[in-house]
Amino acid sequence: MENLIVLNFKTYEQSTGKNALKLAGICDKVASETGAKIIVCPQLADLRSVADAVSIPVYAQCVENIKPGGNSGHALPEAAKTAGASGSLVNHSEFRLLFADVDALVVRLRELGLTSIVCTNNVGVTKAAAALEPDFVAIEPPELIGSGISVSKAQPGVITDSVNAVKKINPKVKVLCGAGITTAEDLKKAIELGSCGVLLASGIVKASDQEKALRDLVEGLP
Repeated sequence: MENLIVLNFKTYEQSTGKNALKLAGICDKVASETGAKIIVCPQLADLRSVADAVSIPVYAQCVENIKPGGNSGHALPEAAKTAGASGSLVNHSEFRLLFADVDALVVRLRELGLTSIVCTNNVGVTKAAAALEPDFVAIEPPELIGSGISVSKAQPGVITDSVNAVKKINPKVKVLCGAGITTAEDLKKAIELGSCGVLLASGIVKASDQEKALRDLVEGLP
């Protein structure tokens, strides 16, 4: 999937409960009207209601390397699928996992027919993640997350080096980039640098006019 926008709702007030449904509806509407490929990642508590309300893909923000049983308070991959998720983020900088668990989760998600987006923080980790054969890796330097300073401007070499490294390791794995992505220019630059799209959050979620912010972003798509 090329030219993709993955919107992580995180746990902002603007994307929780009824607000999650509202934002997901905006994403669904913009995707339908513009042809943009948009994926939304609501909180686990909102996953089922969002998945039931929209036609665009809905991913979990996280799942864990556990199997059905006594795991109170944890995120079971099967539960995410049952709630309507068609994929999940893995190893986001705000929910880091042991690499052995990342490896196991990529396999588990594949077995469940779910798409995996493994988040990484530098080129070295991106190389290691690509070797696990996820569907996507998403490179996000943590110091730029939520900063409003886009990785495509501040650290363009991280994107190009990651893309080149992944191509050598497994060309089937697609590369997303994130951290500080907010504008059409950021998105356009990220794609020009070789990524297949972006992973973002606050630039849309915390915007005073979420629909306008998303439509402005979509203008950066080829």
